[in-house]
Amino acid sequence: MSQIRKVLIATDFSEHAERAVETGVELAKQLGAVVHVVHAFHLPVPLIAPYEVAIPDPYLDEARQSARERLQATEEKIRAAGLETHSHLTEVPAASGIVQVAEDVGADLVVMGTRGNTGIKHVLLGSVAERTLRLAPCSVLTVKMPEEE
Repeated sequence: MSQIRKVLIATDFSEHAERAVETGVELAKQLGAVVHVVHAFHLPVPLIAPYEVAIPDPYLDEARQSARERLQATEEKIRAAGLETHSHLTEVPAASGIVQVAEDVGADLVVMGTRGNTGIKHVLLGSVAERTLRLAPCSVLTVKMPEEE
């Protein structure tokens, strides 16, 4: 088995993703791995006929800046844990962004949270974790929130 030297942690800044960040950081510490953290920022910009209404640029810029700031805060938290870290902000759908960054950095492991949706929620929302598992160039560790007692 090859050694894990680069861990890619995917985050959408949710509670589930925060748990994955914690798990990925602990794992990277134990392995002496470098951490890459990625957030896939994607706002589809539909044009609605006949008015061709789109999301205004200032709103997109604000959302992009907010994502950068939250990603930087996550990166700082990981550095505070004593790990070398690099952040990546992509503007594509989540699974595609995670897979692309994993390929670009040569990740040995992707760590990401999962909500564990089933039934109609899974059908309607899809599963970023499932798509990432199928497409990633390396192993993927999904981290589920503990069951509430």
